Amino acid sequence: MRSLKAFAVMAASLLVATGCTSVDGDAGTSESGYTTVTAGTLTVCADIPYPPFEEEDPGSEIGYKGFDVDLVKEISSRLGLGLAIRDVDFDGLQSGAALVSGQCDMAASAVSITEERKANLDFSEPYYDSLQSLLVRADSGITSLDDMAGKTIGVQTGSTGKTYAEEHAPADATLLQLDSDGMLWPAIQADQIQAILQDLPVNQAHTEADPQYVIAATYETDEQYGFAFAKGKNPELREGVDTALQEMRDDGTYQKIYDSYFAK
Repeated sequence: MRSLKAFAVMAASLLVATGCTSVDGDAGTSESGYTTVTAGTLTVCADIPYPPFEEEDPGSEIGYKGFDVDLVKEISSRLGLGLAIRDVDFDGLQSGAALVSGQCDMAASAVSITEERKANLDFSEPYYDSLQSLLVRADSGITSLDDMAGKTIGVQTGSTGKTYAEEHAPADATLLQLDSDGMLWPAIQADQIQAILQDLPVNQAHTEADPQYVIAATYETDEQYGFAFAKGKNPELREGVDTALQEMRDDGTYQKIYDSYFAK
């Protein structure tokens, strides 16, 4: 790992609970047979916004939309559970802290499956293959990480994008760590950073929203997303999620949801 200057920006995270059923009720086992934080409800933690995977949607019954959201809505329905979503900072998700503390039953927030994270988390079967990417202004002249010498790269705290930047960026590049894409995007618009290194679909969403920004480079990292669970705590629920996900693949529901976000 190369030596890089790194700045950590600590922002208070607002914990929001919304859903078909209150998340403040008693934990227990519902008629579905699954033990959850709130009986009868699948409580899912996500770091929001992270489009197209999760973002706020006041018009939605649960207040959110996105690829991950649509998947867990379908999964919860197939498990006979209601659905509630909590907005939690990503570092709390990928470390397992939010799950161990009982804030939620599982995390669905574009969480890449890594050996390091497996030490603290159990994962579902993979549900999405991803790439890393470098987002820059179209007129920046930046075409690769090598061009970031002496410049500042924005990365999300605890993310695989941060790890990739630490391992591959020029030694004199600066890494600015922010808690979410909702902070990275305004930072590049304000020229506080000259690039964002993170998952390709999220950076791609920014280029679609504002053509002044482009993807300068993509990086094959063999990453796959999985739904995350507290280590060793609820194998029945994880197995139920895997079964529902496989059923969705078999009957075409997964492909239909996937195409609605990525077949463009």
